[in-house]
Amino acid sequence: MDSDGTHDPRGTRATPLPRPATPPPMPAAPPRAPAASSPGAAYGPSCEAPGVPPAPDHAPATGPALRDWLHTPRRADGPGTWQYGHRPRPAVAPDVTPMRQLAVGAVISLLATLLLWSLVSNGYLGSFWIWPLLVLTPDSWPKTPTGNTAVHVYNVFLLLIMAAVFGRLGRWPELLRRVFGRRTPPPSENVPADAPPASENDLAEWPELRAAGQGDLAGRLAAEVREGRMNDVDYTRIGRAWRSVRVDPSRLAAFAETVRRDGSAACLHPSGSRDLPVRAARHDLLVHQVRIGTVQDGERNPYARRGTGLALDPRLLGTSLLAVGPPGAGKTHTLIRPVVESLALQALAGQAAVVAVCAAGTQLGPDEAYDVVVRVGDPRSVHDLDLYGGTTDPDEAAALLAEGLVGDLPDTDSRRAATALAQLLGPFSTAYRRLPTVPELRELLDGTPEALAALRGSLDAGGHRAMRRELDARERQSAAPGDTGRALADRVALLDRPAFSGFFDTTGRTRPFSLRTLEHPLRVRIELPERGHGEASRMLARLVLAQFTANAAVRADRSLFACLVLDDATRTLTAETLRGVQRLRSVNAGAVLTLRTLDDVPEALQPALLGAVGCRMAFAGVTTWDGKRFAEAWGTEWVETKVVTQRTVFADQPLTRAIHSFRKLVTGKAVTTDAVTVRQVERERWSASDLAHTVPAGHAVLSLRTVAGDHVPPLLVDLRG
Repeated sequence: MDSDGTHDPRGTRATPLPRPATPPPMPAAPPRAPAASSPGAAYGPSCEAPGVPPAPDHAPATGPALRDWLHTPRRADGPGTWQYGHRPRPAVAPDVTPMRQLAVGAVISLLATLLLWSLVSNGYLGSFWIWPLLVLTPDSWPKTPTGNTAVHVYNVFLLLIMAAVFGRLGRWPELLRRVFGRRTPPPSENVPADAPPASENDLAEWPELRAAGQGDLAGRLAAEVREGRMNDVDYTRIGRAWRSVRVDPSRLAAFAETVRRDGSAACLHPSGSRDLPVRAARHDLLVHQVRIGTVQDGERNPYARRGTGLALDPRLLGTSLLAVGPPGAGKTHTLIRPVVESLALQALAGQAAVVAVCAAGTQLGPDEAYDVVVRVGDPRSVHDLDLYGGTTDPDEAAALLAEGLVGDLPDTDSRRAATALAQLLGPFSTAYRRLPTVPELRELLDGTPEALAALRGSLDAGGHRAMRRELDARERQSAAPGDTGRALADRVALLDRPAFSGFFDTTGRTRPFSLRTLEHPLRVRIELPERGHGEASRMLARLVLAQFTANAAVRADRSLFACLVLDDATRTLTAETLRGVQRLRSVNAGAVLTLRTLDDVPEALQPALLGAVGCRMAFAGVTTWDGKRFAEAWGTEWVETKVVTQRTVFADQPLTRAIHSFRKLVTGKAVTTDAVTVRQVERERWSASDLAHTVPAGHAVLSLRTVAGDHVPPLLVDLRG
């Protein structure tokens, strides 16, 4: 099966693209984790690492080489088009005559040609047809062998003229082309390059480096391509490093040194990996795309997009994507894993950072495909989760923690909850130079006398009167009816369980992952204990979403595309996090959210949710209630409709009435005439009933919008190919 210029899973596809010539002899270096004191400090592609790093693991050495992959044309034909080998189609369907009509017309014209020729040759039409021959030949030719030969030649010439005239009327050439002509391959089929491009335009020869006067470096890298030692991740990674050199010329010396020394392994990702252990989707890193399906070749889709591949890229994910479908619809397999895999490859190329949040056991690839794997509640987990998002500011930590703890409670104000937390986090941070652990925070929220007395004593000993007043104010407010501290204490108690013992530590004994590291090309997977701790898992997912939207907006370096992927966003969305999701598109970040049903979001937030995301996806099996929301979001369009009205024909003449009676006796139907009315009407692009009942299994209806504002109306996409 053709892989469309991508690496595929090991042993599952025949032609992954591009690939190294032979598997390297050494395994990949183990992922490295950020230190607790400086989260993410160890990450970020570098062209200054001394020595050659260990050789990475690669996909199997089969399929076309990187050079052929680079030479394959890519054509952009609207947002979401799989560009690799794409064949553009006309905007409207050509007027194609049905095959049956062509055949009938050809047979009739052939019979007419034979009839006319028979009449002419047998003299039934007189001799006028031969007068051109008599005019052009001598008078002595008739009744002679030469004259008879001229007559035969003239008859053949006349027959050819008749055949040409009637063949044109019967459309013989079109019929022959349809039957014996070369068939055009489908538009989504790969189109190899006709010939390698000129050296100045050959991507495999690194023309950008040559144009900048770095011919020796270009020659070194071009040799790596020719000899099969470079793959698509290497090419993309080094290309990005060169573009950073163009922005900051001071990096040129380090870039040149590492390219001369390491070749295709230059500017390696700090993990030491040059590829993922396995690929389950089709990727084109040259344009940052991952293919997720094929636009169905049906009337519900625009003609120009029918049969073409559909792909996602950061330009689309930057507007965020919402996917809704029942359990078993394939959201994880056909959408989440390909997107996470694509972003992980882009992270290896120094272009993206991805954080995937899922339930424990979700198949999002092997651990070796990630730099950090956080298994909350699993004592074997190497990494911990920073409950406060890496901040040391008590007020910021209180705001984020309040959103995660009680943001989904309709009768609790997140701002009041943040104030209550700040009244405890501030004094604790001042007294102990750190933020509290979960058991300590629970004791403070419960108002445990021993914990409050110890904190109060530390503040008094240090002379922190302002913080002492904050603590006293919290004690007074905790006695008031309806205080948010009780709701906070109940939620924190969900994390103060034996299963989470040792997690969310703030004393420096663990290796916590912090979302402050989004400025580095990280690949992170956070597994939540959905089984047995569902409420705590949803709370942590909500906390991660709040931390992500807050930290993505304050990054100093926004050159990396940062993306949060929530495999199940049930009860994680609040009014504040939705506002944060809307702001992501302006800071080169995005979020991918999946839901089983829109009812998993408060009804008041459903319109805001559909308005906050630019890409909306409805899988097969959604309910009519969910379909109604999508139909409203996608709006209406003007279409041309034809109304056919049949009217019975009543004949006046006896002969005509007899013919009509005989026809009714034979066919059983009365003779009627059709009246056709054509008009423009406005209708829904996809109705709620269509979404609920006409979307086939393994399909989804998807609308797309780019960060720049280009958009595509809803498309019916086959996700199984």
